Amino acid sequence: MTAILNTTGHVTSVHRYYELVDAGDVTGLVNMFSPDATYRRPGYAPMVGHEEMSAFYGGARVIREGRHTVDKVVESAEEVAVYGTFNGVLHDGRQVDLRFSDFFEFTEDGHFARRDTFFFAPLV
Repeated sequence: MTAILNTTGHVTSVHRYYELVDAGDVTGLVNMFSPDATYRRPGYAPMVGHEEMSAFYGGARVIREGRHTVDKVVESAEEVAVYGTFNGVLHDGRQVDLRFSDFFEFTEDGHFARRDTFFFAPLV
């Protein structure tokens, strides 16, 4: 079940982002970020700007393919938080099934200014 409170259109943008990621549309998804946006993800240095994000999504990302399912969305005026599941295949052929949370902050013109990702994985 997806809970959506959509007062600004930001929730629609976040859902579109996952569609583009799952389709492998690097140009489309990177263009959703502002040119100086920052993406922080466990295991990677913070990525800043379109060039670094294009390099990540174009091949540095350990995921070959997969599908995001958003289970919950929480929205404020300038931010959207989601949690859900990801099911996919890594470049080395391993299957991955995990839960994730993402936090998106928006610019005034509706682009992503920041994205922070967290994974639910046994580490300790």
